[in-house]
Amino acid sequence: MSENDEETLDTLRPALGGAFAHLSDGTPVFVRHALDEERVRIRVTERTAKFARAEVMEVLSAHPGRVEPPCPHAGPGRCGGCDLQHADEATQSAFKSRVLADQLRRIGGLEVDVEVTGAGPARGSRTRLRCLVDDSGRLALRQARRHDPETLSTCYLLDERALGAFSTRWPRGAEVEIRTFGEGDPFAVVRLDSRPLEIRDLEGTVLHPDTVSRVEVSGQTLSVSPDSFWQSHRLAPEVLSDRVVRAWSTTPSDTPVSGRVVDLYSGVGLFAHALRRAGANEVWSVESSASAVRDARENLGGRRGVRVFARRVEPRTLVPLINEGDVVVCDPPRTGLTRGVAETIAEAFPARVIYVSCDGATFARDVRAFAEYGFRLSSLEAFDLFPLTEHLEVVGVLDRA
Repeated sequence: MSENDEETLDTLRPALGGAFAHLSDGTPVFVRHALDEERVRIRVTERTAKFARAEVMEVLSAHPGRVEPPCPHAGPGRCGGCDLQHADEATQSAFKSRVLADQLRRIGGLEVDVEVTGAGPARGSRTRLRCLVDDSGRLALRQARRHDPETLSTCYLLDERALGAFSTRWPRGAEVEIRTFGEGDPFAVVRLDSRPLEIRDLEGTVLHPDTVSRVEVSGQTLSVSPDSFWQSHRLAPEVLSDRVVRAWSTTPSDTPVSGRVVDLYSGVGLFAHALRRAGANEVWSVESSASAVRDARENLGGRRGVRVFARRVEPRTLVPLINEGDVVVCDPPRTGLTRGVAETIAEAFPARVIYVSCDGATFARDVRAFAEYGFRLSSLEAFDLFPLTEHLEVVGVLDRA
């Protein structure tokens, strides 16, 4: 079969990109907008030497968890932002659980039962959305696996206070990030290659460049600058910081919880703040983003025992920072730990590694690297902080065997 050919097939199991199946010529295929054990008519959209990709044209025999997508932009050939709008909540959880367990088995060499914890209704749960601007000045997202824009009239996941942004005209060619977290009104961060970063309200009016978000987490207000990372789900900061503190406070019995914590990829200091508040005597925060480092120094400034290092997380920078018996927290980007970082951490013999991840494949890869140095995955929690998508947030605890 070539691209754009159609055929009818039976899907087998969940997989990233939809459901896994085989074409009539035996080629493995990933079918977007399909669920497992469905009979569907598909159109091939891409072929490589090893596999193909396809989209559902018609569902002939539906999975019992299939629903009508709630967003008008969902569907074959449309917005690439949400892959599971056609599945109910229970089916989404089962899908994500099976995919993560499969990644841990194939990549990490682990047999783990994965239970997914929900985080409330999907609608309006997202507090941050990064869009492109189409030729007419309207906000858009990319179509699935294509560069073509899907011009948006709404977004089912976005905080409803920000929906007016879709009727505003924005500078063509810009990247616009809507931010609705924290105190005050939502605003947009507008980036154009030829201009300095701009802050605008959702009607397009330019605001003062010193505009920041101020977010209350666990009784403390944190500053988050427009160039600094913040979790997209409204409950993520509380959920994840709570789990990190819990993992730190239950370190093995031969390791005092009062020992030092080294917080890698620490951003604006979310976990460092929570750990210090929970009683950690010493927290070293390591972050490469200049904006996030400034925020972290403001958010953590004046706290005895807290140090903020403006450094990239890489082997040569970690050697002088991590000592035997420390607890290491790491929350890397989707690409996971930089080459050699897992090995460098393990060779320092920390008491525990608390790994927060938004990508099951790179998490599994890095867990395998730790295992080669005698660290075992002692606990794993998965949270559905990316509803209607394939993604999960994972908190894994690694202890020395």
